[in-house]
Amino acid sequence: MDTKSTVSIIVFIKNPRLGHVKTRIAKEVGDKKALEIYLRLTEHTKNVLAEVTSAKRCVYYSEFIDESDSWSNEKFIKRLQSGDNLGDRIKHAFTEVFEQSAKVIIIGSDCAQLSTEHIQQAVDSLENNNVVIGPSFDGGYYLLGMDSNYQFLFEDIEWSTESVFKSTKSKAINNGLIVAEIEPLSDIDYIEDWEKYGFED
Repeated sequence: MDTKSTVSIIVFIKNPRLGHVKTRIAKEVGDKKALEIYLRLTEHTKNVLAEVTSAKRCVYYSEFIDESDSWSNEKFIKRLQSGDNLGDRIKHAFTEVFEQSAKVIIIGSDCAQLSTEHIQQAVDSLENNNVVIGPSFDGGYYLLGMDSNYQFLFEDIEWSTESVFKSTKSKAINNGLIVAEIEPLSDIDYIEDWEKYGFED
């Protein structure tokens, strides 16, 4: 089978270290609780992706590739993030994965509402659109998919601000790309987000 006909999904995760994840939540509830929340979110993301058997799945680590964690070495291609900022890291990951895939989708690891249905909807959207975006309520996005390696979508973006989604969508449209949107969801950035959109204990 031609590997260029496949879809790949990228997920960025941070190596889970106390005091290095969910720092905004940690300021409110402490490092230990923040790490616990982050681990539950990444476990949820892993379980969602494990069900998407029609796509290649690539997990990109922030610091080092962990061959012995709960992300299966058989189900997930493991790679390392590379770049000085988020935009550079995303660009590098897309460039790597587009070498093997015709369509690529990236998701974050901090959306408790994410489901396999959202990912499948994004995959389906790329049949008739150049770009698909899953906006988050904070002005960013939890999912971005492309049918080609549009590197300019990651340039001159003010990352971690409420303008990320609008800027990305505008760049795509201004460059003649057809853009689809899927359901907006909430990222878990603050303890209020977790209390409203997180998992029941």
